[in-house]
Amino acid sequence: MSAKPAVLRTARAVGAWLAGRPKPVVLVPTMGALHEGHASLVRRARKEAGPAGTVCVSIFVNPTQFGPGEDFDRYPRTFAADVALCGASGADAIFAPDTSGMYLGNETTVVEELRLSAPLCGRARPGHFRGVCTVVAKLFNVIRPDVAVFGEKDWQQLAIIRRMVRDLRFPVRIVACPTAREPDGLARSSRNTYLTPEERKLAPRIHQAMKAAVAAGGSPRRIAAAALERIATIPGARVDYVQAVDSETLEEAVDRSRPARLAVAIVLGKTRLIDNIAIPPVRP
Repeated sequence: MSAKPAVLRTARAVGAWLAGRPKPVVLVPTMGALHEGHASLVRRARKEAGPAGTVCVSIFVNPTQFGPGEDFDRYPRTFAADVALCGASGADAIFAPDTSGMYLGNETTVVEELRLSAPLCGRARPGHFRGVCTVVAKLFNVIRPDVAVFGEKDWQQLAIIRRMVRDLRFPVRIVACPTAREPDGLARSSRNTYLTPEERKLAPRIHQAMKAAVAAGGSPRRIAAAALERIATIPGARVDYVQAVDSETLEEAVDRSRPARLAVAIVLGKTRLIDNIAIPPVRP
């Protein structure tokens, strides 16, 4: 498909456009600066919607999920290219509000998950997942999707959204898509554009270290330690965390009885990169 999607700027415009549109309505929430990883999410949304359903992509750089000193002002904004990618991937509409269309400026209500948001990125980025949950809840209320599609690259975010949907009884089915990767294994990310050429050459070693550690086997702690040892050899890499966690609870995985994830956050130069891969369970 390559038709140009409708561009909707306000919640009222979304409501008017969706009136009478066929179901299911499938939402792909994004912050723009779209790449092939996002395109894969939109294509999955199109599959979920079927040829007759409705696919909506939201593009909104959400200020409440950025902390002081983070990259809100310089976050890539490539709207014209984003519209073209969405159209080529099967989207019917783009919801692209401005900040005043999502926040009144004097809100006293937020949505916050209290347990899964505490470890991993939650330690380094306090308030980040409160911003994520609040804006996703707003998007669900505006668009009223039947299905929402998220990538697995930010596994913690995915787990938190699943918990929010469960706890608040949102009538939305969450679909997860595998992490999209460059040919050399680096997880696709809008922030990869921040990497210098030399850092870009080094970045794939993160995923290589993770794969090697999981392939070597052992307990989750041993896998995490092996990954950390390998990542520590990457010139200039600063480790935020390297941890094996339960796939659902995000608590530290202590054995191989349940599905787990090896999750990492590494700062390379000035760019913070996250990634995760599965640690499959070992049945007795």
